[in-house]
Amino acid sequence: MDNEKKVLISVSRLTKHFKVRGGGVGKKPVVKAVDDVSIDIYRGETLGLVGESGCGKTTLGRTIIRLYEPTSGRIVYDGTPIYDSDSNVKVKMLNYRRKMQIIFQDPSASLDPRMTVGEIVGEAIDIHKLASGKAERTEMIKSLLDEVGLNTEHANRFPHEFSGGQQQRVGIARALAVSPEFIVCDEPISALDVSIQAQIVNMLEDLQREKGLTYLFIAHDISVVRHISNRIGVMYLGNMVELAPSNEIYTNPIHPYTRTLMSAVPLPDPDKSRARKRILLEGDIPSPINPPPGCRFSTRCPYAEERCNEEKPEFADCGGGHYCACHAISEGRL
Repeated sequence: MDNEKKVLISVSRLTKHFKVRGGGVGKKPVVKAVDDVSIDIYRGETLGLVGESGCGKTTLGRTIIRLYEPTSGRIVYDGTPIYDSDSNVKVKMLNYRRKMQIIFQDPSASLDPRMTVGEIVGEAIDIHKLASGKAERTEMIKSLLDEVGLNTEHANRFPHEFSGGQQQRVGIARALAVSPEFIVCDEPISALDVSIQAQIVNMLEDLQREKGLTYLFIAHDISVVRHISNRIGVMYLGNMVELAPSNEIYTNPIHPYTRTLMSAVPLPDPDKSRARKRILLEGDIPSPINPPPGCRFSTRCPYAEERCNEEKPEFADCGGGHYCACHAISEGRL
């Protein structure tokens, strides 16, 4: 990413731990869903986020916009701290809800079945008092539905009357209702048919160009993330293990875990696909309640040595804005 780009969101040493119910007498165990993540998101870019299920992608996105309250760390939005555990800064979020929105993974579950589409999209307009009267409110809802490819008469229908793709368009219109600057796209296409996925991705790109939006795009499909993202971050067990420009991380992954993910991506050329060696990991993912003390990936990494089991690697710039957290790379073993 161009160094002259302005940082919109800066996250430093962010953690989010969830208490585990039960566990008997004494100190309650916690799930370390996000553990010591630092990342900058530039204004106008799309930052992709990939990793296995349970790695903390969604939790990170929701914690950045404070749908989940962080356990510790620092979040700065456009130069203003909105959360800082060291300074005990916890800014009230109502005004920032206009700036930061989210598109949820499951559109049918995220839309209130008792509300019409017009009521769903108009709710944020009412909360933030964005319309001066009923006529202006109605016109704003019509305009929002038109932007996402829905008709005016759809405003009077209920969510169950729509297909999955149309429901997700309603979710996008709801996110756009307050004219945000930053949107967390939490796997917005994973619940949709493949043919509809492309339509939604193309619409998100068009909206970004028209409105200057900034996205955090969370997904499992690395090919889709590469298509839409300027940079891609890779998470493993609550930690960020690699971050680089999208083409760089796709063609030159350097962390052992990222290499494993890339080896599973289908190639359109059958000859190249047959020639490529698939990397298979041994062992199970450790529990986020009791993760390894050193590198989180050390229990499954073929390059792990004693230091990897004891000391957590630094998330450092390996050159050209390519960040990685790996002792084997820093020591020149890989």
